[in-house]
Amino acid sequence: MAERRAAARKDSATGLRALRGGAVAGESFDKLIHEPLRLAILSTLAVRDSLSFRDLRDLLEATDGNLSVHARKLEDSGYLTCRKGFHGRVPRTEFALTATGRRALERYLEHMEALIRSVKRP
Repeated sequence: MAERRAAARKDSATGLRALRGGAVAGESFDKLIHEPLRLAILSTLAVRDSLSFRDLRDLLEATDGNLSVHARKLEDSGYLTCRKGFHGRVPRTEFALTATGRRALERYLEHMEALIRSVKRP
């Protein structure tokens, strides 16, 4: 019984180290991506070339304001691009994932996979 508790504590400590950034080549954990809506935005754009604001909002079931704020944070970090234009006379905002954003998402997923592996029982 005591051995199992010790093993569980060790697994938990390993998992926390992975979450804090020790899981993948000493890189730090990207807290910007960890927010659920931002993760959803990046994940959705990772499988599409680009999406309009309206399409992304509808897919993620987000409000205009919430999507706008989180997309701006990702844009400011260089993880996505935002192109504004017109389709006829209707304004259109188009989002796309940047190469930096794709690498950041891949690193984030590697961190999460390492965390999961570290706490999973054999």
